Amino acid sequence: MNLFSLMGRHALVTGSSQGIGHSIANALCDAGATTIFHGVQDESEIEAVDHPYIQKDLLVEKGPEELLEEAFAISPTLDLLVSNAGSFFDPPFREMTKESWSKTIALNLTAPYLLVHGFGKRLIEQGRSGAVVIVASTNAVQSEKDSVAYDASKGGLAAMVRSFALDLASHGIRVNGLAPGLIKTPLTDVWMRTRPDILKHYDHTIPLGRVGKPKDCGGAAVFLCSPAAEYITGHILTIDGGLTAQQIGPPPA
Repeated sequence: MNLFSLMGRHALVTGSSQGIGHSIANALCDAGATTIFHGVQDESEIEAVDHPYIQKDLLVEKGPEELLEEAFAISPTLDLLVSNAGSFFDPPFREMTKESWSKTIALNLTAPYLLVHGFGKRLIEQGRSGAVVIVASTNAVQSEKDSVAYDASKGGLAAMVRSFALDLASHGIRVNGLAPGLIKTPLTDVWMRTRPDILKHYDHTIPLGRVGKPKDCGGAAVFLCSPAAEYITGHILTIDGGLTAQQIGPPPA
């Protein structure tokens, strides 16, 4: 048996129209899984996808539930879920409002809860095992200025990984998480292109000497979904080039 093969498995990856989610979905496909991609954009607006794609806004009422229904309609034996969809909406601290807080929590925390809960219930009813990967962030344990809602949502996801892992273990459903550090995605690429001085600082500060790429998260997700991780649940795998392993970065060159 190939420990990392996902042949015969069926996956849904949320937020997989671009960035980290896109790389994870492609990695699952490369490992043999039949994979459903998802995004809020129209299919004509996204990176090329040669697999089923569901357009669904997770911020609208019943959006997460409808996404699951459509995914199971496409693939009734769905047994892998990667909850990746999320974003950053925080304004500067003094401009923070209840509305901006609620939007972040709705997308980054409530939608993953509804997806994982609904997915778990469906598998339990069908008597099937499976695996879940929740994409959190190193912001779950290391905060940034002007990021209170984002950081709180990612901290909540880390707790959710542990709680869901305990709730679903007896049903043969494993739940783990990924905690990416600074990754070059469409969300971060804007300031990376306009502030090369900051990018140079991060390249110098990160022990492995560079900012992460979306593909750095793909192999980790495959591992957590695969037979190689069959005795791992409730764990959060950090993908940050060693950034959180150090207390204070090296002095400027």
